[in-house]
Formats: sequence, C-alpha cells, structure tokens
Amino acid sequence: MQILQDSFGRKFPYIRMSITDVCNFKCGYCLPNGYQVDKNDRTKFLHLDEIKRLATSFSELGVLKVRITGGEPTVRKDFYDIIKILKFEAGIKKVSITTNGYQLNKKAKFLLDSGLDGINISIDSLKRETFSNITSHDRLPEILEGIKILQDLGFENIKLNGVLLNGVNSSKEDFEMWSEFLKINKIDFRYIELMRTGDNLDYFNKYHVSSKIFKNYLDENKWVVQTRGKDSGPALNYIHPEFKGKFGIIAPYSKDFCKSCNRLRITSRGDLRLCLFGNTGISLRYLLQRDDQLNELKNLILKQMRFKKESHYLELGETGLTTNLSTTGG
Repeated sequence: MQILQDSFGRKFPYIRMSITDVCNFKCGYCLPNGYQVDKNDRTKFLHLDEIKRLATSFSELGVLKVRITGGEPTVRKDFYDIIKILKFEAGIKKVSITTNGYQLNKKAKFLLDSGLDGINISIDSLKRETFSNITSHDRLPEILEGIKILQDLGFENIKLNGVLLNGVNSSKEDFEMWSEFLKINKIDFRYIELMRTGDNLDYFNKYHVSSKIFKNYLDENKWVVQTRGKDSGPALNYIHPEFKGKFGIIAPYSKDFCKSCNRLRITSRGDLRLCLFGNTGISLRYLLQRDDQLNELKNLILKQMRFKKESHYLELGETGLTTNLSTTGG
C-alpha cells in the first residue's frame, strides 16, 4: 500500500474534512459577524457520493482517521449519513467530529447510533456569561447536559477545546474551574493558543496571549506531561494522579510545533490543503465524479505531498489562504 508521506519523513494517517462553511455561532475569534454568504460563489458543498469517493481514496492511502469539521458540521441535514458513509462504506477506522455543541443534548444518542468514535466540543469557558459573550449564544447549560448524556450512554472519547483569550478566559479562576471539572470527569480539555488569520489582526493583537501562562499553572500544580504516542499530533497532554481528566495545550507558535504534524485538510468544496495556513490548495473535485477516477485521484494526492512545507511559518506573520477558521475547519 502506498501511504501519504512528505519529503520530511512525516506520515499522514489523519484527515480533517470540512463539510460546510456555515456556522450558527458568532465566536469572536472566528466569525464575529456570523456566517456570510458569498453571493459570487455558487459552488455547493461536497455531496455524499463525492465524500464517499474521497474518503475511500484516502483509506486506500493509509488514512485511518477522519475528523469531520466545518463551519458547524451538524447543520447539514445529511450529517449522520456522512458519519455512516465514512465509517461503514469508505473504510475509515475512526470517525470523529468537531462541533460547537449546539443542541448536543438532543443529538447525543443519534451521534452514537451513527457510529461516531470521538467528539471534540468547543467550550471556551465554564462561566456562562463569558461563554455567551464569546459565542453570542447562551447555550452552555444544554452543551454540558449533552456531555452528561454522552457519558451516561457510555461514550468515553470526549475532548473539549477552548481558545485562550487574554483577559477573557485566561485567569487562575478560569483554570481552577476547569481543574474542578476534570477532577470528576474523564474528559480531555485543551487550551488552543489564538492564531492569527487573514481577517482577525486587530482581534489577535488584543487577545493573543502565550499558552505559557497556562503551562506555568500546570507546572505549579504538579501536572505532568504525558508521553506522546507514536501517531500523536502536536498537542501536549498533561496528567495528574488525582484527576480523572487530562489537560492539553495546543501552542502553534511554539518551537518545532509542525515536527509532529500528521494531518491533511479538505475544504468543504473539495480542495486539498496541505496545511491550515498554507498558501496553496488544489481542487480534487473533478476527480470525485465517478468511481473509475479513484486511481487518478490517489495519484494526484500522492504527487502533492512533495509540496508540503516544513512549517506553517505563523511566527513570521504568514496566514496563507485562511481568512477565518470556518473555511478549513480550524
């Protein structure tokens, strides 16, 4: 089997596949004005047959895991069908999603019934008012209720993400609230350092803070870095013997962040992106129309691997094609 490997020896068993740019939240760091329809772009999002062919090709190239992203992926009416296609028809071993948790209390059972293996939920704060201010939605209670339902149904692969924002959710009080949560919940929570995109420079300058402030908190409270697995991505995970859950840090501005990169990205309209902040993308969609195009599709993907750069060069101020994080799944 041919596998996806770049010129730096990195292998890519993991795909982040966006299925829509639409999101029903208005998070300040991503879509502060909500999703805006581009009236000049009439291209539709990938449909089911295209998704199946794309995922099948990646599976045959050694991809084991697909994370469905957006936008907010659950806004698609065929969302559960997409999970089933990836899991039971395209040969993907692990299917997970990243979601804002909208109506999770109503969707939890359907997610499990569809064959989902993992879920990442964006929760930037456990303070209801702060959560509402960041997202423009007062929905934290229903999201926490949905998490409890997932736990009661025996679903264990639950991860929570929060974007670290200076003066908003970066205080010791915020960290302590998450500590109390993880003491009794077998869940991972990870702070993501705010990243600059093409349209958020002012926001970035106002709210960016180094994840070192959270790392210092973990060090002071005797959290220990967990040894990375063979196929682990760039996140640093922390464990503590007195806590059921784990903390994590995703620090894209840290040295050697890209050394452990193990993922490629697909946009909602079928472009292959070698990096979230890359300057180039290539459309795969014309090779997703018939089953007899799969070999040509795989060859094209393999050829693109030599163009993957060693780093995203965020520290140099480069943001590539990413105008905001809804366009390629963040």
